[in-house]
Amino acid sequence: MTETTPKYYLLDTNILLHEPLAFLNFDEHNVVIPMVVLEELDNIKDRHKDVSREARVAIRSLEDALKDASPEEIIAGVPLSRVQGAHQAGGTLAIFPDYQLKQTESALNLSENDHRIIQAAIELQKKHSNTKVVLVTKDINMRLKAKGAGVKCVEDYRTDQLIDDIRFLSKGFVELEGDFWEHVGEVTSVQEGRETFHEVEREVLPTVFRNQYLIDETEHFAAKVVGYDQKQVRIHDLGFERMMSYHAWGIHPKNIYQAMAMNALLDPSIDLVILTGPAGSGKTLLALASALEMVIEQGIYEKIIVTRNTPEIAESIGYLPGTEEEKMAPWLAAITDSLEVLHKHDESMDSSLNYIMTKANIQFKSLNFMRGRSIQNAIVLLDESQNLTASQLKTIITRCGTGTKIICSGNLAQIDSYYLTAVTSGLTYIVERFKDYPGSATVNLNGVVRSNLAQYAEENL
Repeated sequence: MTETTPKYYLLDTNILLHEPLAFLNFDEHNVVIPMVVLEELDNIKDRHKDVSREARVAIRSLEDALKDASPEEIIAGVPLSRVQGAHQAGGTLAIFPDYQLKQTESALNLSENDHRIIQAAIELQKKHSNTKVVLVTKDINMRLKAKGAGVKCVEDYRTDQLIDDIRFLSKGFVELEGDFWEHVGEVTSVQEGRETFHEVEREVLPTVFRNQYLIDETEHFAAKVVGYDQKQVRIHDLGFERMMSYHAWGIHPKNIYQAMAMNALLDPSIDLVILTGPAGSGKTLLALASALEMVIEQGIYEKIIVTRNTPEIAESIGYLPGTEEEKMAPWLAAITDSLEVLHKHDESMDSSLNYIMTKANIQFKSLNFMRGRSIQNAIVLLDESQNLTASQLKTIITRCGTGTKIICSGNLAQIDSYYLTAVTSGLTYIVERFKDYPGSATVNLNGVVRSNLAQYAEENL
């Protein structure tokens, strides 16, 4: 067996729920889907849950790929090249008849669906002993059980994974050693109104992207990359002290990282702001304060839409009495907590909060009802976005119409989803995908500013 020999990839149900067209992403290799996976998709497709849509899309896509094949061809493998849009797929798609598996003393209990999928992988290994067979699942425990049962190769689905280690994730800024200007040779400076721009040699900043912030150790220099080519980098000189003087709705930055975040948040030309960082770094508070400033004081946007995934991974918010806003309120306590912080010194905080909720037209929305909408002239605050998949984030971002700004915030160290890790989170995915998009900016908020207790806990627990 050589490295060029096409492999067999057997897919678990959660792969098709994570990405319904995943079976088209295995290049020249052969894809096998056990019959029990189709049964699970069938059970999920009619539920009142967000994941049901993915199940329906997967079923329709599989039907499109196999509709003209005979039962014998489906079991043997149908060329994926015949599927419309499958430009990269050069292998085959087959359905494994796991209902034919016989229960033996040495086999796993086949009454469980996961065990039938694992046993199907073992049978494929026996049938294709000279070819590599890979079981692909996002279920960590299933990967362990499969290894223990004798599956030689088990993998996570990594097609949408853009980095191998979270340490390589873009922070949105570069901290340069010493004094920045000591590293610069030739520089061309241009004054445009009150703003100063410099063009420096690319050798000074070999790895850059648009809207990347630059700071050094002097606490005087702060800038942002606004353009570059193979020879030069154009930077906007923001100034350290000027950035630290930003304010929004009574909030001032406590460190340069918060100042960079506020620069991006208060810039109407930036449509997508991604804030990452530990708990207590100020992500939600800065986002909300900036949103209130731009809606009420500046009148740039008309409303604030607040949403996040619920613990049921963005599924139904239930049939209990109450409006959508009332049902979502428990999941959006971080927003109401931040509102209270912003107005804690008011004479009547409750009256202030009610006035602001009305004046800023703050709406609490479930992710369930985002699909199909077109959001215009609004700021969308997407909190706790580390628990969303790339597909879910795409759904939300593509809802944003003219004059809408979306702020995604999350802590990659606090992922509650069953199938996501820091490197496969949708938040990580959009940081990497949008890092050179002119209308987006990313800032990793270093440091905990909530309290000394919170900082110590973040560093030592």
